[in-house]
Amino acid sequence: MSLNKSHKTVEGDINISPERILWNEQHSDENTLDLLEKDARYFMHQSLSTPCLDVLRKSEGASFENISGKKYLDFHGNNVHQVGYAHPRLIENVVKQLQKLPFSPRRYTNKPAIKFAEKLASLTPSNLNRVLLTPNGSSAIGVALKLARAVTGKHKVVSFWDSFHGASLDAISVGGETFWRDKMGSLMPDTINIPPPVTYRGIFENDENKCLEYLEYILSRDNEIGAFLAETIRNTDVQIPSKLFWQQARALCSKYGVLLILDEIPIALGRTGYMFAFEHYDIEPDILCLGKGLGGGIYPQAAMITRDDYNHFAELSLGHYTFEKSPIGSVAGLTTIQIIEDEKLLKRVKKYEDFLRASLDTMKLNHPIIGNVRGIGMLWGIELVKDRETKEKANEEAEKVMYECLKRGLSFKVSAGNVLQLSPALNIKREELNTALNILNESLSLVNQ
Repeated sequence: MSLNKSHKTVEGDINISPERILWNEQHSDENTLDLLEKDARYFMHQSLSTPCLDVLRKSEGASFENISGKKYLDFHGNNVHQVGYAHPRLIENVVKQLQKLPFSPRRYTNKPAIKFAEKLASLTPSNLNRVLLTPNGSSAIGVALKLARAVTGKHKVVSFWDSFHGASLDAISVGGETFWRDKMGSLMPDTINIPPPVTYRGIFENDENKCLEYLEYILSRDNEIGAFLAETIRNTDVQIPSKLFWQQARALCSKYGVLLILDEIPIALGRTGYMFAFEHYDIEPDILCLGKGLGGGIYPQAAMITRDDYNHFAELSLGHYTFEKSPIGSVAGLTTIQIIEDEKLLKRVKKYEDFLRASLDTMKLNHPIIGNVRGIGMLWGIELVKDRETKEKANEEAEKVMYECLKRGLSFKVSAGNVLQLSPALNIKREELNTALNILNESLSLVNQ
């Protein structure tokens, strides 16, 4: 099968490469092979997904297990495992709710939904206290875009190239990864993508001011722009803007009457050491989008939180979803937040951040293939290059490292073709963290011989 080079720069590793084919050929268990064959037969094939890597039967804590009994430490988790897998308190509360009220039809409310919305409002600053619940992050982005149009009366959106905000048509329209737009034809018009403030490579390398100048240039010349949509910290290949950048970007939005929509769907709920990543920057969004781990890894739950000032569109259906006020999703979300608080996971993340930084910096000293290490909290990116001077991407090597790690029981994803993205459960044990780092170090040594 021929491999389009553009596939190597997307937000995750792909499933149609020669390395994937070799991996699939290594499965010797007949039951696994039979199930993978059936999965490939009945599910639509799509890049980044089906055909699949393995067949799972159990997940618990920071790891999952396949049907042959092999365990993988999961440093990917689709960003849903902030409190780990199968947290007993979470499961207990969800089961209790299932036995009482599993579903709440539209036009009715319920105590879990009200408590959940009240809790979300209590966590966000100032008048960010109006909530709409949605079934997934893409839907939260869609609701945010609709609200921004209603509030400002303007229909254009600015967002970054290479950003990911979901896979629905409206989300890929405002996202900046062209891979998702292949064969899609006409999308939502009037999105303006600008280069992101990437410090290791890119046209604004080591100069975020150029990005700010670009942003102000656009905002000052187009009075139809109503929203600036961005990931506070880019999850896929871990790009971390400075505090000065976000404070000045926030000021520009206020100056030109543009709503700041922050997409924290994969990185909120403690991943960066704060409940929300924007807390690192001492700023406030006008609209905040949450998802992924909000349902504790057992229920698809997302939310949009916005200012009380904007609660005057009762005649509009901004987020009209069947499971809008799901009692199950609300209990899952509320319990997830309570676990983060009660188990002091934010403090734990900040402690592990120093350990991870020191460990990965040491790996960089020992492995010339590592061009850059960047991270915050429990979100880290290791960028592999063929040459540190030219920064040529080591795409093939990155994929080989990933499969060597998988052989040894460590799962993560490769982003942007050459970035190993590490995103473990926040309640991972120290010995499990050590095991994962040893696997990574050994795999880098094998590939970099």
